[in-house]
Amino acid sequence: MPSLSVFGAQWGDEGKGKLIDLMAKDADLVVRYQGGANAGHTVVVGSEKYVLHLIPSGILNRGTVNVIANGVAVDPLKFLEEVDGLHKRGIAVDGGNLKLSAHAHVIFEHHRVIDQLSERWRGEGRIGTTGRGIGPCYADKAARTGLRIGDLLDPAVCRQRLRAALAEKNALIERVHASTPLDLESQLDRYSMLAERLRPFVCDTGALVRRAARDNKRILFEGAQGAMLDIDGGTEPFVTSSNTGANGIFSGAMFPAKYLNRVIGIAKAYCTRVGEGPFPSEQDNPTGERIRKQGNEYGSTTGRPRRCGWFDAVAVRYAMEVSGGDGLIVTNLDVLSGFDSIQLALRYRLPGGEERREWPADLPNLDSIEPVYESFPGWSEDITAVRRYADLPQRARDYVEALEREIGIPVLMLSVGPERDQVIPRGALMP
Repeated sequence: MPSLSVFGAQWGDEGKGKLIDLMAKDADLVVRYQGGANAGHTVVVGSEKYVLHLIPSGILNRGTVNVIANGVAVDPLKFLEEVDGLHKRGIAVDGGNLKLSAHAHVIFEHHRVIDQLSERWRGEGRIGTTGRGIGPCYADKAARTGLRIGDLLDPAVCRQRLRAALAEKNALIERVHASTPLDLESQLDRYSMLAERLRPFVCDTGALVRRAARDNKRILFEGAQGAMLDIDGGTEPFVTSSNTGANGIFSGAMFPAKYLNRVIGIAKAYCTRVGEGPFPSEQDNPTGERIRKQGNEYGSTTGRPRRCGWFDAVAVRYAMEVSGGDGLIVTNLDVLSGFDSIQLALRYRLPGGEERREWPADLPNLDSIEPVYESFPGWSEDITAVRRYADLPQRARDYVEALEREIGIPVLMLSVGPERDQVIPRGALMP
């Protein structure tokens, strides 16, 4: 620090929550700048497991201010459920250590309804949405018809703007989807009560974060999902609805690019993906099932089994290049213990036989590409208690150093288990 971006360099679920929690002890602010409650960051502290969806992972560290910035799509119900759940577990959450942007857009009931109804219509073209209303909320933001948190706090503005929104959304729900429209008054009553509970958290978070940068405070930016799900650079249409990499910080937190000092990507030692969409190195076979079992690869938010495969150097190299990554953290290295051999996807073979090391963003259909692998001998040792890189088995070190060569960026840290202390440092996260 003082300003460090940590983002997922694959398709999400890379273990960002644990690493951000670990780094948050040295941060003054932890800032979430994009995404919605479909992101699940899991942090294990002793025997306690915390799954955070909207609230930044720094909330478990005393003295850290956690910021939900303007680029996040906020479901007030989920936000308050999360606050209440932390309170019940003895974690202090109030307007002092948690700030919510007045400019963040609100996910309403009609967003969730339309999300779920629309997905049914898509059939084989479904994109695997979680049905939480995040995409429709971002669509309204782009169409300039959405409501922001600040609008909820003004009853007259909220009534005027929600009436206009529901006139359009109810027509869609009733006439296109043949479902039951929502009642304006009941929706106003519901969200007015929620607004009063939100009020103590609400502020201009952009001004707060920029002031912190000017005051040389230590700022940690927490990305949600992964770079390959980015709305602009990901595997369209099987993406999320926001900019997931470091580039999303500048609009999503109203934070000038010149203030960002360091960008760190996080990737698993293998690869996973939840839902539909291209996944070149997927192992839809006993190998993939073994990775899933050993890595407990089930969504922390949805519970869905994750698709599993080998590390894809092409995709991670692309993600790091687009986000300007300075270093990489590799998680879940311990999950690969016991494999006789480990495959690493070095490049792609295209349908005509051409081989590329670069991500084929020009191809409309990525299902036809074939990874070209290099095989590495595996290791049998349990590495979960290792804390020094030199103590890892030689074969594990060979694999890590191959990742480093292929990505072209130093591996700065390894994670070998879910606990806070199950990490192996290899370099400084800040220069």
